[in-house]
Amino acid sequence: MELPFIRLSREALSRFEDAIKQEWLISNGLGGYASSTVLGINTRKYHGLLVAALAPPRDRRVCLAKLDEETSFGGSTYLLGANELQNGIFPQGHMFLKEFSISPFPKYVYAVPNVEVEKTIFMPHEKNAVITTYNISNRSGSDVRFRVFPLINWRHIHSVTDKCRISWEFIQKQEEKEVDMRFNVPQSVLIMKTTKGRYHAAERWVERTHYREEAMRGESFLDDCYQPGYFEISVEANENGNFGLIAVVDKNEVDARKVLAEMPDTTHDIEALQKREMRRKENLLKAFYKENENVSVNDWLNWIILATDAFIVKGTGDMQKCVIAGYHWFEAWGRDTFVSLPGLMLVTGRFEDAKEVLQTFKKLCERGLIPNFIPDQLGQPVYNSVDTTLWFVNAVLQYLKYTNDFEFVREQLWETLRTIIENHSKGTAFNIRLDSDCLLSHGSQLTWMDAVVDGQPITPRAGKAVEVQALWYSALKTVELLANKFKERSEAERYLQMAEMARRSFVEKFWNPQQNCLFDVVGEYGEDGSLRPNQIVSVALDFTMLDKTKNEEIVDTMHRELLTPYGLRTLARNDPKYIGVYAGDRRSRDKAYHNGTVWPWLIGPFTTAFLKTKGYSDYTRAHALKNFLLPLVAEQIFKAGLGNISEIFDGDSPHTPRGCIAQAWSVAEPFRAYIEDVMQAKPRYERGILRNLKTDT
Repeated sequence: MELPFIRLSREALSRFEDAIKQEWLISNGLGGYASSTVLGINTRKYHGLLVAALAPPRDRRVCLAKLDEETSFGGSTYLLGANELQNGIFPQGHMFLKEFSISPFPKYVYAVPNVEVEKTIFMPHEKNAVITTYNISNRSGSDVRFRVFPLINWRHIHSVTDKCRISWEFIQKQEEKEVDMRFNVPQSVLIMKTTKGRYHAAERWVERTHYREEAMRGESFLDDCYQPGYFEISVEANENGNFGLIAVVDKNEVDARKVLAEMPDTTHDIEALQKREMRRKENLLKAFYKENENVSVNDWLNWIILATDAFIVKGTGDMQKCVIAGYHWFEAWGRDTFVSLPGLMLVTGRFEDAKEVLQTFKKLCERGLIPNFIPDQLGQPVYNSVDTTLWFVNAVLQYLKYTNDFEFVREQLWETLRTIIENHSKGTAFNIRLDSDCLLSHGSQLTWMDAVVDGQPITPRAGKAVEVQALWYSALKTVELLANKFKERSEAERYLQMAEMARRSFVEKFWNPQQNCLFDVVGEYGEDGSLRPNQIVSVALDFTMLDKTKNEEIVDTMHRELLTPYGLRTLARNDPKYIGVYAGDRRSRDKAYHNGTVWPWLIGPFTTAFLKTKGYSDYTRAHALKNFLLPLVAEQIFKAGLGNISEIFDGDSPHTPRGCIAQAWSVAEPFRAYIEDVMQAKPRYERGILRNLKTDT
C-alpha cells in the first residue's frame, strides 16, 4: 500500500506568506508530537521537535524546540536554520529550501552551491523520542563541515520561557557523541546522541524568538531557547555523508537510558526503524481497505485514515487509552472522544482501542457523569458537561453496531449505564435533572457551546438544549435495548415509558413553526429561536423523536442557512450576535467561537441527516460527497495542517482555517459519514440491533 504524498516545490516555498501558514505534525501515540512549519520556522509556542508527554497523555512539555543547521566549505558558511525574532527573520535558511515533502514523515531538502542536504524527521511509536536523519551530498570539490545546533526548552506547552525568570535549573553532561541535559523542575532528563561525528559544548541563549501565530491570537509570544552546543560531522569532497540524531526524554536518567537503549545505534539501524514505522502506517491503510473492499483507494482518504491514528493515545494509570481532542493544545476531552470514537476506532476496525477508551472513562464516572475533560497539568477530571455522558452512551450503541459484543457491555458497562440513567433521573451535579416532562434540564455553560468571557458564558443555553434532549432520548432507547437483551423486562418497560414521554414532550415543546425547525433551547422563560446547528443531532442519531417530514424540514433549514464548504456555521448570519471572523485576542475569539464560526465536525451529522431524509440513491450520495464532504476533506489537507483537518473556520468567506491544525472530530465525523452514509458501508450488526427499537412516528 503506497503512502500518500504532499510535496511543495521551491516556487511554492518562496511564497512566504502562504508557506508560513502551512504546518506539519507527527505524533508518537503517547500524546507527544513534533511539529513546525514547512519553512522550518516555529510560529507557535506549541511547535517543537520533541514535545513529550511526561505523564502520558498529560504534562506535555516542549523539550527540544528545533534543530538548526549550518554547512561550511570553500571558505563560505551557509546557515540553514531559520528563526523569527522581534526584528525579523535570522538566520534565513528557508531561502535555501529546494523542496518540502511529507509522506507521512516530513522531509526538508536544502540546496546551496554544489551541496544538498536532506533532513527527515520521525517519531518511534509510543516512545518519547524523535529521530532526525541527514543525508548530505557534497559535490563542491571541498570538504564540508556540517553542524547541527539543538535549541532546548523545558516548559509546558502553554507557557513561554524568559531566561531571566526560569523556574528550572539544569546540568549539562557531555560525551564524544552525546549530551545529557538534566532538569530539576520537573525532574527529567533529555539525552541527545549522534550516530556519527562529535558533540561540542558552546553554550548560548537564542533570545526573544517571536511566535507570530501567538501574537495574532493575543497569547504570550516571545520565547528564549537554550543552545548547549552543536553536533559536527565532516563530509569529504565529492562524497555523500549521512547520520542520525536521536533525542529521548524521560522523568529520570535510568528511564531515559532505557528509552535510548531501544533506539538504533547506526544510520543503517535508523533506516530500518524508519521503515518499520512506515510499515505501521501502511498496515493501517491495508487493514482499512481489506475490511472495506468497496471503497476506492485515493490520496485524500489515505491522509484521513492516517490522521485518525494521531488522536488515539496510550496513557498511564487509569488512562489506559484515550483520545487527544486536538493538536496542539487540547487534552483528553470526553465529549470529543465519544463524538469521534466511531470515526477514529469503529470505522477503522480498532475495536480493542474502542473498548479500552470506554473502560477508561467508565472508571472515571462519578454521580452518573462522565468527565468533560482531564486537564493536562492537574490531571483531575472535570465534570462540567451535560452532553458528554450522553455521547458516551451513544458510543456504546455504536460499538455494539460494529461488534455485537453484548458480553463486554454486560460485564463492563451495563451497571455504569444504569447508574447514568438513575442519576440523571434523580438529579446530579450542575443542576442536571429529569423534569416532570421527562426531558433533561440543566444549568448554563454545560453544552459544547461553552465559551466564557469575563466569567460570563457567551452561549449559556441553560434549560433544555435541543441536542441534549435528542441524546437523552437516544440514551433511554439504548438502555431499553440493553435491558431487553439482558432479559430485564420490567426495566426495559420503564425505559420505554420514559422515552415515550420524552418524545411527546419534545414534539410538543421544541417545534418552531415560524422557522420550520427546532428551538435551540427551551427554558423557564420561553424558547430560544436562535438558528444554530445543534438540532441536526436530533435527525442524525439512530433514534429520532420527529417524523420524516419535520426531519427533512430541519435539514433543509440547516442547508439553506448554515451550510458552508467546510462545515456548519454555529449561528445564522442574520442574527445580531453573528461574528464572521474568528480572530484577535482570546476575548474576541471566544465571542466568535460559537456565534458564527464554522465547525467541520458538524458536516458529519449533517451528511447523515441529509441522506437519511433525502434517501440513499446514487444521485443523492454523489451530491452529498461533492457538495458537503470533498470541499473539506480533499482541499483542507493541503492547507493549514498538512494531511489533517483544522478545528474551525471563519463563518465569513473565504472561511480561513483557525484553531487547532488537527482536530479529532473534524477528522472523525466527516470520515464516518463518508464511509457509513455515502459509501453505505454500514456497521455489520446495525440492522439486527436497531430493527425492533426504531421509532417511526
